[in-house]
Amino acid sequence: MNGKSERLSSLDALRGFDMFWIMGGEALFIALGAATGLPWLQWWAEQMEHVPWHGFHFYDMIFPLFLFIAGVSFPFSLAKRANDRKSLYRHIIQRGLVLVLLGIIYNNAVRFNFTEMRYASVLGRIGLAWMFAALIFMNAGKHFRIVWTVALLLVYWALLAFFPARDLGVFDPYSMEGSLVGYIDRHFCPGKLYLGIHDPEGILSTLPAISTALLGMLTGSFVRSEYWQTKLWIKALVMIVAGVLLLSIGKLWDVVFPINKNLWTSSFVCWVGGLSLLLFAVFYLVMDVWGFKAWAFPFVVIGINSITIYMAQQLIQFGHTADFLFGGFTQMAAEPWKPVISALGYVITCWFFLYFLYKKKIFLKV
Repeated sequence: MNGKSERLSSLDALRGFDMFWIMGGEALFIALGAATGLPWLQWWAEQMEHVPWHGFHFYDMIFPLFLFIAGVSFPFSLAKRANDRKSLYRHIIQRGLVLVLLGIIYNNAVRFNFTEMRYASVLGRIGLAWMFAALIFMNAGKHFRIVWTVALLLVYWALLAFFPARDLGVFDPYSMEGSLVGYIDRHFCPGKLYLGIHDPEGILSTLPAISTALLGMLTGSFVRSEYWQTKLWIKALVMIVAGVLLLSIGKLWDVVFPINKNLWTSSFVCWVGGLSLLLFAVFYLVMDVWGFKAWAFPFVVIGINSITIYMAQQLIQFGHTADFLFGGFTQMAAEPWKPVISALGYVITCWFFLYFLYKKKIFLKV
């Protein structure tokens, strides 16, 4: 594989794997856990729910993994537009702002009730964090990109540790009520906050999310580099080692700065960054180095239209279509398996919608 010119199959597949869980995969495995009673499936079903505050479940990394993947792809895009920086700046800013707009539409389903609108969003967080990370990546040297990544995490830690909120009478700097993150959201974030007094996609917590995107960009830059171009498996091995190192840093940091998705803590960035690196390294090794790609085609179909399916699930009633197509099978199934058939029907319906777009070469790109 030419690491510089070929599109990484692993990126589309990993993005599709990530979106699969949002596209009904989590409901399917929760139903399987309940129907089978198998301990490992029940454990995995528990992983399909967000942790309320401190701690980590697999479902907590779906969002940051997507941002990491967006970061990995940027150095490849940058290489294609290297001779037109003005156009690239325009593209970066436009993409960031379009994602913010799509996030607002997603949250409010085009019902513009301005008193109840929520402006902070998953897509908005991705857009802003990716945009600022891309601007840093373009204007900082190789080593200063690493400095920026680390500095943002350290500054964020210092801000939360030394400037707790006091307006709600709780002085734990890492609690929902006592964190500086929630304080800034309550006073400066426009619109409705997702948790009333705090928004997980609010203003200040965008800062460490920039580091999540930068970790992806550093990874993409490494994959494109001249290092071990004739022995790409070594690149995968280096990424695995780096992933384990990040996991270790995240776990150690967790002792004083808890792993927390809602606050997007620096320890959380390291922890999910390590897991993201490990997942990407495995997909890269299997697909782009060893060339085993056919198995991942279902994920590629999802990944190549990831924004489409994310938005479509909010705007299109796939559940009604799935009930129409698979409702008979659901009714015939034994009671514990009804939710399994229903969830599987939903996943299949969404996938064939994306497969139709794939065959017609219709791709929503932002």
